Amino acid sequence: MKALVALSDGTIFEGRSFGASGESLGEMVFNTSMTGYQEILTDPSYAGQIVSMTYPMIGNYGVNAEDDESSRPQVRGFIVKECARVHSNWRASQSLPDYLKEHNIIGIEGIDTRELTRRVRIHGVMDAAISTEDTDPESLLAKARSWEGLEGRDMASEVSCTASYVSSPETPRFHVVAYDFGIKRNIVRCLNEVGCKVTVVPARTTAEEALALEPDGIFLSNGPGDPRPLDYAIETTRQLVGKKPIFGICLGHEILGLAFGAQIFRLKFGHRGANQPIREDATGRILITSENHGWGIEADSLPDDLEITRRNLNDQCVEGMQHRELPIFSIQCHPEAAPGPHDSFHLFAYFAELMEKHAA
Repeated sequence: MKALVALSDGTIFEGRSFGASGESLGEMVFNTSMTGYQEILTDPSYAGQIVSMTYPMIGNYGVNAEDDESSRPQVRGFIVKECARVHSNWRASQSLPDYLKEHNIIGIEGIDTRELTRRVRIHGVMDAAISTEDTDPESLLAKARSWEGLEGRDMASEVSCTASYVSSPETPRFHVVAYDFGIKRNIVRCLNEVGCKVTVVPARTTAEEALALEPDGIFLSNGPGDPRPLDYAIETTRQLVGKKPIFGICLGHEILGLAFGAQIFRLKFGHRGANQPIREDATGRILITSENHGWGIEADSLPDDLEITRRNLNDQCVEGMQHRELPIFSIQCHPEAAPGPHDSFHLFAYFAELMEKHAA
């Protein structure tokens, strides 16, 4: 079935549908990972976005029941150069096209994804419309240009859980309250692996409610979109400072920065992929990391009580920070690495060490 992609800069791509039929509006982004498409599709940080993969062949190992990062795909559309119709993997339970159709996600193949990526790199992230129904380029372009976009919109509330839940190893050493701004399942598993019972709570849980659960530490999760509208999360974080050790990842890193008065800025095309190099100042090591974010913290705006601990080697973006006195730190990349390398997994153990020291 014929399918169109219309970018708000006026570019039109024609391809073929391999997922659900229909029409969707979203923010066009690209991901440079070679594998991990199922985790990308189900990562809540992609809510509201249409994802194009730079790797040309996607879908060869199918989809399975274990690798979802949330209860359903979160993307508004999925674009590849070529979708593998025949999948081969002992864990696979269905094909990528069947998975997209089941969850009503539009998939488009057969377009020049290199050109699409170049346009986003040159002109920046932009609004887009994709359709298997409206094949009039001018009509679809008008829809892309009239879409309200994601900037200034609270996306975290849209993907957060509505009720708290608990995940725990058999013999937990610590209790962590994790704020769900779009938390990935593998983050919870990684916290479990370092001995944490994790109580995941909705994004709008107050500081008083969180502290009433008597946690040893507070975790601020990843999530989608613009961090600036999340006034409730920023204020809650301010109230939690000094009460318990705090660890933030991705959107949680940005919320923590805003809570301390730092400024935020929008990256031109973001960091999305499993091959982002960052430098760890304390050790001098270069870590290859998995990232998915379109916003960053202005380095010059950090207050004196926060120090930068890591930077992205491609553009010097602030990748990590910590408080000079309190047990508080954050990271912009995804140390749970689903998909991606495990170079930064040690940060979960570091969080456990902080909770142990604070308890003593």
